[in-house]
Amino acid sequence: MMNVNRHKIIEKSALFKIWFHQSHHHRKNSDNLLKSINSDAIIRLVIVWLILILSSGALIFRLYQLQIEQGEELSNKAKQQQTYNFRPYIPRRSVVDSRGNVVALDKVVYTIYVHPKMLSKDKAIVAEDLAKILINRDKNEILKLLNSKDTGVLLGKTITEDQGNKIKGLGLEGIDLERRYARFYPQGELLGDIIGYVDTEHSGQAGIEYSQEKLLERDLSTVAMKSMLTVKRDGQGATIPASLPEGVIQLDDLQLKLTLDLRIQRATRDALKAQLKKFNAKRGAVIVMDVHTGALIALACEPTYNPNQYSLFDFALYKNWAVTDSYEPGSTFKPINVAIALDEGVINPNSSVLDSPSTVIDGWPIANASKTGKGWVNVTKVLEASSNTGMIHIMQKISRLKYYQRLEELGLNRLMGLDLPFEATGYLKPKEIFTARNIEPAVSAFGQGLSLTPLKLVQLHAALANGGKLVTPHVVEGLINQNGELELIPKLPTKQLFKESSAHSVIKMMQSVVDNGTGAAAQIDGYHIGGKTGTAQKHDGRGRYQANAKITSFIAILPTDNPQYVVLAVVDEPKGANTFGSTVAAPVVKEVMNAIIRLQGIPPSYPIGLKKNEKP
Repeated sequence: MMNVNRHKIIEKSALFKIWFHQSHHHRKNSDNLLKSINSDAIIRLVIVWLILILSSGALIFRLYQLQIEQGEELSNKAKQQQTYNFRPYIPRRSVVDSRGNVVALDKVVYTIYVHPKMLSKDKAIVAEDLAKILINRDKNEILKLLNSKDTGVLLGKTITEDQGNKIKGLGLEGIDLERRYARFYPQGELLGDIIGYVDTEHSGQAGIEYSQEKLLERDLSTVAMKSMLTVKRDGQGATIPASLPEGVIQLDDLQLKLTLDLRIQRATRDALKAQLKKFNAKRGAVIVMDVHTGALIALACEPTYNPNQYSLFDFALYKNWAVTDSYEPGSTFKPINVAIALDEGVINPNSSVLDSPSTVIDGWPIANASKTGKGWVNVTKVLEASSNTGMIHIMQKISRLKYYQRLEELGLNRLMGLDLPFEATGYLKPKEIFTARNIEPAVSAFGQGLSLTPLKLVQLHAALANGGKLVTPHVVEGLINQNGELELIPKLPTKQLFKESSAHSVIKMMQSVVDNGTGAAAQIDGYHIGGKTGTAQKHDGRGRYQANAKITSFIAILPTDNPQYVVLAVVDEPKGANTFGSTVAAPVVKEVMNAIIRLQGIPPSYPIGLKKNEKP
C-alpha cells in the first residue's frame, strides 16, 4: 500500500516537474514574445517620429525657400498670371490725297465660321440665307462647304461690316463672327507703289505704310498709356473690364495728307500703261513734281500691284523703282552739265561750240547719235540737237577736278532724304579714277558713266526751273485735323545749287529744244514748254553696254515762262526700231502735261491758235 502511494507520489512529483518545466518554458517564451513585441513597437514609433521630424524639417525648409529666398520672385510671377501687358489695337490713321480723297483706311471686317452640327435650321436653308447676303458666293458652294465637316467651316475672312451685321440679324445658332480691323485701299493699284501695304499683323511693309509708320500709328490719349496697358484678368484669362484705364478708346481725328492728286495720278498711270503696251516695254515710270516745294503731284511705276491683294503679286513689284533703282540718264543730264559750265563761267548762252560728227578721247571713239554734226553752233543748238561731241567740248573747258567737285555737289551718290522707303543713291566714280583720264569727264558730259534715280533727276531739273534751289522731293504734306488744318508739317532742307542766272538760261535753252529740236513731240499749243530727250544704253553691270537694250526718257518744264511743274517719263527697254526719247517718252509727258493744264487750270503762255512769236 505504502509502495503504491509512494509510486503515486513519485509519479505526481514527476508530473509536477514536467508541468513546472513546461510552465517555466512557456513563461520564458511569453516574456521573449513580449520583449519582441515591445522592441518592434519602439522601432516603429522611432521611425514614425523620425519621419515626422524630417517632414517637418523639410516643410520648414521649403517654407523658408518660398517665403524668404523666392518670395519676391514668386510674387512677381503671381502678378504676371493675374495681370498682363498688351498694346490695345488702335486703328491706323487714314490717308488722304491733296484734295481730301481717302486712299487708305482701317475698316471693320468679320471672319465667319459655321458649325453645321449646331445649326438650328436645315443646311440648305442656311446656305440660301447666307448666299443672299454674301452676294459673291453661290448657295451650292456654301452648301458643299457645310457638308464638308461638322464644325469650324471657314466661310470667309474679310466679310464686310454690313454683311456681318446682316448675318447676325439672321439669329442663327452655330455661326461665329470674329470682328477685327483690316487695312483697305479704295483706289486699288492706282497708288499701290506709293502707299504700300500692311501685313497680317497690321505692320507696314512697303511704301508710306512702312516709312511713315510713326505718323500712321495713333498714340493712346493718356501719356502713361502710349505704349502698353496693364490690365487684370480672371481665372479663365478674360480681361476684367474694371481694370481698363479710363479713356482707353479715345482716339485722335488726325489724318495723313499726301501731296498727290488722284486725278493727275490716274491720268499719269493711264498714259504710261498705254505706251508700255504699245512698245512692249519692260517697265516705266512717270513723275510729276512741284518745282518750288518738291511736292510730288503724281508718281506712277508700271507694272504695279493692288495692295488689297498684295500676296497675289510678285514681291519685286512692292518697291517703287523710281526711288530704289538708279540708271544712266543719258542726254537728260545735259542741261545739268550746261548749268555747271555756265556757273563756272567757261561758257555763256551765246558761246560757240564745235558740234562734230565724232571725236576720239583717250583712244575711244565717241559719236553723235545722228552720226552727223553741224559745225560751230551756240550752246542752245547743242541741246537742240542733243550733240554728244558738243557737250564734250563744253565740259572740257572745266578742269577734271573742278568738274568732279561740282558733280559731288549735286549729291548723286548721297540720299535725298525722301519720305518714301528704300531710297537708293546714284553712282559717281571715285575722284582718283574720274580725274585720271579725259574719258571719264567726256562720257559724263552726255550723261553716261554715272547714275542716279529717276527721282534724283527730277530734283535736279526742278532746281533749274525754280532759279537754282535744290528742294527735297516728298509725298507727305503732314497731319491734318478734321477741319483740314495742318497740325504737323515735316521740315525739309533746301540749298542753292546753281546760280539763278544760269538756271534761267538753261530753261530758255530747254524751251528751244521743244520749239525747234528733238523735243518737238511735247509741244502744246498756247504753252511754252521746256524739255530734253534722252536715249541711253543700258549697262550690263560687268563694264559693258548692252547692244539691244536702252532706256528712253523725256523731262519737261511746264511752263517755262512761269515754271510750276517738272514732268519725267522713263521707259525701260522699249521694243521696236523707232524707240527714242522723242518717240517713246515724250508723248507720255505731253499727255500728262495736258491733264495738268486741264485739271490745275494753268493759263496759256500765249493765245491758243497763234504761233509762239506771233502777236494777236
